[in-house]
Amino acid sequence: MTRMSLIAGVAAASLFASGAAAQYVPGSEIVGQSVQVETNGVVNNVTFEPGGTARISTPSGNVVPASWTANAGQLCLSTGGAQECFPYNQPFQAGQPVTATSSCGATSRWLANATNQPPAPQQQQAGERG
Repeated sequence: MTRMSLIAGVAAASLFASGAAAQYVPGSEIVGQSVQVETNGVVNNVTFEPGGTARISTPSGNVVPASWTANAGQLCLSTGGAQECFPYNQPFQAGQPVTATSSCGATSRWLANATNQPPAPQQQQAGERG
C-alpha cells in the first residue's frame, strides 16, 4: 500500500481486512496513546482512552475531558457541546506527522507519540484433501 496522508478518509483502512486477517478497527492504534495536536502554534496533547473518552492537556496544564470517535472517514473530538472532525483514512504511525484541516476550517499537525501494533494475521490450518 502506498503511503497516503493519514487524515483523509477511513475507506482505505478497510482494505487491511481480509478473510485471513483480523479486522482493523479505526482508531485502535491510538487507544491508550497520546497524540500531539498543533494548531496555530499551540500544542495540545490528546490522550485517546478506551470506550471513546479522551483527555486534552493544554500547554498551561489544564486537562479538558472529551470524547472521540473514528468512523465514516473521520476522527472526531467533542468537548461539551462542540465537535471538531478531521479526515482520517489510515492508522497513525508513531513519529510521522500529518497535517489536516478540520470541519471547523482549522489546520492542525498531528503527531502520534506511540501507536499500538496492528492485529497479526491469523493463519488458517491446512485441511486434508480427499
